[in-house]
Amino acid sequence: MLTRPPASFDPGSGLLIAEQFQMAYVTTDIERACDLLGRQLGIREFAPLAGPFPEGGEIQARFAWVGTLMYELIQATGPGSAIYSDRLPKSDGFHIKHHHLGFLIHDREQWDRGREQAKRNGFAIPYTGSNPLVDVCFIDVPELGHYLEYLLPTQAGLDFFESVPRH
Repeated sequence: MLTRPPASFDPGSGLLIAEQFQMAYVTTDIERACDLLGRQLGIREFAPLAGPFPEGGEIQARFAWVGTLMYELIQATGPGSAIYSDRLPKSDGFHIKHHHLGFLIHDREQWDRGREQAKRNGFAIPYTGSNPLVDVCFIDVPELGHYLEYLLPTQAGLDFFESVPRH
């Protein structure tokens, strides 16, 4: 229905000039968040992923494709979880909040150029890490109110993204 212009991705020329493919939310209750997105908003099937942080905490995530956009829900607790939990309200009860836009980085050159662009603009990079699926980097642009997450996937990461349910 909508003709889209071809894209030329180069995060080195601007942090938003990258392949956005993900919208992520953090929550205090992953099951309740899945219920909200499912029962009330239509996304009924998710791929789970969970694991420990090196510092001792843990992360749970759920993923679902809707067209070309992947939704991610995250619940992180304990040591190492601050990048996810710090932006949630401190009050008790259920909370869900937009956390980041995810950008798929195609190669190491794009990865390096995007990080250089963030540094040139004075944006903090509060988290960088690696796991068997992706190299990941969060860039904080305070005016946006959410992070920009850059993901450089391994083949295992690409395989996981391909396995995520589609709606």
